[in-house]
Amino acid sequence: MFTPRARTAGVIAALTVVTAACGAAPSSQQTSKATEGGTNAATAASAADFGGFDKLVEAAKKEGNLHVIALPPDWANYGEIIKSFEAKYGIKIESETPDAASADEINAVKTRKGQDRAPDVLDLGQSFAISGAKEGLFAPYKVQVFDKIPEGQKEPTGLWTNDYGGYVSIGCDAKKIANCPTSYADLLKPEYKGKVAMNGNPTKSGSAFAGVYAAAIANGGSFDDIQPGIDFFKKLKDAGNYNPVETTPATIEKGETQISIDWDYNNAAYAPQMAAKGLDWKVNVPTDGKYFQMYAQAVNKDAPHPAAARLWQEYLYSAEGQNLYLKGFARPVLLPSMTSDGTIDKALAEKLPQVEGTPEFPTPEQVDAAKAKLAGGWDAAISG
Repeated sequence: MFTPRARTAGVIAALTVVTAACGAAPSSQQTSKATEGGTNAATAASAADFGGFDKLVEAAKKEGNLHVIALPPDWANYGEIIKSFEAKYGIKIESETPDAASADEINAVKTRKGQDRAPDVLDLGQSFAISGAKEGLFAPYKVQVFDKIPEGQKEPTGLWTNDYGGYVSIGCDAKKIANCPTSYADLLKPEYKGKVAMNGNPTKSGSAFAGVYAAAIANGGSFDDIQPGIDFFKKLKDAGNYNPVETTPATIEKGETQISIDWDYNNAAYAPQMAAKGLDWKVNVPTDGKYFQMYAQAVNKDAPHPAAARLWQEYLYSAEGQNLYLKGFARPVLLPSMTSDGTIDKALAEKLPQVEGTPEFPTPEQVDAAKAKLAGGWDAAISG
């Protein structure tokens, strides 16, 4: 079900090439963003600024289009989410480069400013959401349920808001691996030689970044110290166990990535898909490295379709949108409040991989520091 957002660096180059080919002509939406009622959609910070939700819908329908990138149809159930939004509002979604990384999204915002092909909205790993906000790339927008989103899961003005997430997990093909690993410590065992892969490069991919953070926690590190995670992967490589192939459904099916460190919603969703192909894909949240994180939504400050961008945010945080994430095994940010008010799909919630304990989250400052440390140490750790 899931195409991993491993997203290689080559996608950045591809996006840049497309930008050059398109030229830098300003979009028609950029030149006239005011609705019939005089509201400037590009600066609207809530549905109330449009005169209410219905007026927001009208403005978005008038634009008629939404441009997204880096949303694989089989990642967190985005395929169904996109189709449902289109059917509900009659707005056409152009989904480009689904396998791009968070870093590619940021690059596209910068290089396509003023163009029709600029992304309207972004779905980003936490560290990239924080850095993008600091660079002034996003527009502040608070969805109608903003107050229900827990503190720490949103930037106070709405520059970014966490939406869905999961735990770092270890997926394993139980038909090829006699004993599936249940911890980071297990991954160093000789029986896993050449078999331990990840969903991308941690300097570009949010899921891989989390995999290194979890490894740090499992090896004496903390939110303030990711270095033990970098050291772990160097040790894994030196032992011959690290597999540089980036995990995709195809690599799993071919047996090229028999063990994969990835979000639990990705690994959980692989299971039924692989079962149909004769594989037995097992999922374990590592006992020694529990790390939970969410992906964040943001609106491009220079979105070519600013009203549609804001309606998209409202849809994702609606009960319908949150339950569609849940259908893809992702844990929606509004899971606690929806459980309390009875709007959560209980049958879907019961299918989530079970994890004990209450998740803790690094601060933006801790994420920034970890990201900087990883940028300076990852290549050296795995290239030797």
